[in-house]
Amino acid sequence: MNLAVTFVAAYKPHAGKDHELLALVRRHVPALRSEGLITDHPSLLLKAADGTLIEIASWKSEDHSRSANTNPVVQEIWQAFARCCDFRALKDLPETQELFAHFERIEGVVR
Repeated sequence: MNLAVTFVAAYKPHAGKDHELLALVRRHVPALRSEGLITDHPSLLLKAADGTLIEIASWKSEDHSRSANTNPVVQEIWQAFARCCDFRALKDLPETQELFAHFERIEGVVR
């Protein structure tokens, strides 16, 4: 049985790359959808106090998640991420040390 798998990704922008990263994140979910990799469920974009962006969306299945690793459209975006941000573990965000982590919700993300 192929069940949807939700991912949570955290991107810490390099100095001066905040706007570039936000624009890239806004392209990410539509690209994953157009490639048939994620569900139509709404995605969520949050911002930590240090500027880290947190993206939440759902792969259609574990197989779809794995196929993103060889998808040229997705790889182009992921390489752009690597040029403008560092990938972070959620446990490294100060907010996650609290029982109830609070983040700013970013509006206007393309669905």
